[in-house]
Amino acid sequence: MPRPLREEIRQNIPFERPEEEAFVSISRTAAVLGHALGEAFKPFGITATQYNVLRILRGAGKAGLCRNEVRDRLIAQVPDVTRLLDRMEAAGLIARQRDEQDRRLVTTTITQSGIRLLDRLKEPVAEVQRQHLGHMTPGQLATLNDLLSIARGGG
Repeated sequence: MPRPLREEIRQNIPFERPEEEAFVSISRTAAVLGHALGEAFKPFGITATQYNVLRILRGAGKAGLCRNEVRDRLIAQVPDVTRLLDRMEAAGLIARQRDEQDRRLVTTTITQSGIRLLDRLKEPVAEVQRQHLGHMTPGQLATLNDLLSIARGGG
């Protein structure tokens, strides 16, 4: 039987509303999962947000994306995408190309180094996912995904 949230966070008084408990539970779960992923990324010298950018750009293919498209697809919003991309470019994980017709347009693509890093991260990320969610059945995971989608306003 899973440990109650109140016990886990050592809260002595009951939650006032089920929505409050659900909100705290989602936040706590996101923090636990985020920390585990962050620990997996440490040896590779990247953050969860940088990993997210690499996945986004790999999915975009050779056409790449402009900065705003990358920003809009991020899981967690960051205040300065330009500086994030600057650091990733300096690390050789991404490349940016200014459009010759419209100099304001800059396309960002993943480099071969970025692709290799994603390949190296595949198993460590899968291991974190297995450790934290592998005990759930496929049906439970589908239900969880559905409920989280509803909580985000998607259904």
